[in-house]
Amino acid sequence: MTTTNRKLALEIAQRVEGYIQKETLADEDVKKMLEETEANYNENINPGWLPYREEMSTDKMFSEWSHRADEYFSDVKGTEYIDCLGGFGIFLTGHKNEEIIKTVHAQLDRYAQHSQDLVNPLQAYFSHLMGLITPGDLQVVWPTNGGTEATEAAIKLTKLATGGQWFISTVNAYHGLSTGALSLIGNADYRSPFAPLIQQVQHVEFGDADQLETAIKNLTAVGEKVAGFICEPIQGEGGMIIPPAGYLKKVREICDKYGVAMICDEIQTGMGRTGALWRSEEEGVVPDIITFGKAIGGGCLPLTGIIARPWMVTEPLIENPTLVSMPTFGGNPLAMAAGIASIRYILENDIPAVVKAKGEYFLSKLNPIQAKYPDVIKEVRGTGLMLGMLFEDMDASHLAIKKLFSKGIMSSAAMNDPAVVRLEPPANIKDETIDKVCAVIEEVAKEMQK
Repeated sequence: MTTTNRKLALEIAQRVEGYIQKETLADEDVKKMLEETEANYNENINPGWLPYREEMSTDKMFSEWSHRADEYFSDVKGTEYIDCLGGFGIFLTGHKNEEIIKTVHAQLDRYAQHSQDLVNPLQAYFSHLMGLITPGDLQVVWPTNGGTEATEAAIKLTKLATGGQWFISTVNAYHGLSTGALSLIGNADYRSPFAPLIQQVQHVEFGDADQLETAIKNLTAVGEKVAGFICEPIQGEGGMIIPPAGYLKKVREICDKYGVAMICDEIQTGMGRTGALWRSEEEGVVPDIITFGKAIGGGCLPLTGIIARPWMVTEPLIENPTLVSMPTFGGNPLAMAAGIASIRYILENDIPAVVKAKGEYFLSKLNPIQAKYPDVIKEVRGTGLMLGMLFEDMDASHLAIKKLFSKGIMSSAAMNDPAVVRLEPPANIKDETIDKVCAVIEEVAKEMQK
């Protein structure tokens, strides 16, 4: 790095800090920012990102810049949009929840990061709260920073606790993109370029408990020990797929029968997104591990993790507590403050009940639209505010997404089934906003039918 480059870096950093600290950007600031952002994406991030973004919007340089406390956000030009994507579930409690942010600000003023080997009171409180609000005897927590980290921790803990090597996952599952997590997801597009992955993994059809039992039985018959089965209670990236009634209960019975740990990935479904605090609890089961994330960070801090039952804390882990997971920023004070405030806010305002009512209202508007335009919208799926609309194929869904965007509504396709347009707005979305969204969806369906 030359002295000239460092001087330029200092100038740019100072200018961008100025952008951040300004209440409103001038037109010349916006113009310069967009020009530099395009160049920086192509040079310093990945030249494929902007064309990829253009598939989902009518403006490849669409850049969000400001959030309101509710379901709206603005781009750098000041244009407002209704958020029906919700950061894939992050903004359950709103975009800029003032109550949660107030607590995070207070912690930021006290101290922002922890010193690792010292006792962390906020992590202790957060973990205790998680033990109180999760099903059954789940109580031991490892906080992480991203969903894929949580999956990796679940893999390691399950191997350590059971002594098994094999994992069973489901087709079209999504559990993250790091090597271990990637081994578990059910999409060849993401797995194939990085093969071989963890070899002791099998995939079965989501919702088919008999396939799961057959897979475990066959592996056991040839002397292979199955450590765990992982699934989402509702497949999100798989296209908002709800399994048949009783599926999770049957899975729990099978896992108990063969001594296999049951892992529920509730990173997207947890904390009220489906109209219940935990979807697994709604289904009447206690998993051995729940992975959590997204909404629990209050829309302002990255926070994920796992919570496990006490039997999984075996002697090797007591002797070396760092074995399973110890990320540098895992359990940091800001994330813990956000998590504690989010739990308080979600319980105090009964967000699961709010989501349940909002979801029912949304579906009461969406289902008649689907019935009116069945050649365009093939199916409406989901529960709570975890909803999806199935189109003919990916081209049709992308066209719908672009049309919605052009009319001020942000949405996206599911990763593992891109024919599905996802709708995951914040819980504080107003009924009149739902009316507006559904009116636009009907308008788009009518245009596409023509």
